[in-house]
Amino acid sequence: QVQVVESGGGLVQAGGSLRLSCAASGRAVSRYRMGWFRQAPGKEREFVADTRWIGPGTVDADYAESVKGRFTIFRDTAKKSASLQMNGLKPEDTAVYYCIVQTTTDTYWGQGTQVTVFS
Repeated sequence: QVQVVESGGGLVQAGGSLRLSCAASGRAVSRYRMGWFRQAPGKEREFVADTRWIGPGTVDADYAESVKGRFTIFRDTAKKSASLQMNGLKPEDTAVYYCIVQTTTDTYWGQGTQVTVFS
């Protein structure tokens, strides 16, 4: 069983920054995909960014086109955590952000953290 907990959401003015954190528990979490999805009111949940373990000390990152160049995902495999640095925030980034851990058989979701960007 894997538990996933997010933190770091909040209210920020457009152009500002926020950093979200995700802590996971469970065996072998370091080798699993960890990432972020978001869901805005009235919209479907969408992919934001993720990291995949490639080898010892090496992870690969991928981003949605809408956040490339503004968001950066960091992974600390030793601490079983991932964070999402969000810069240049826009009102359209307003959503509940969810951290995920994807094992070979299951996907685990956090409870979500609200990010609200006002203009």
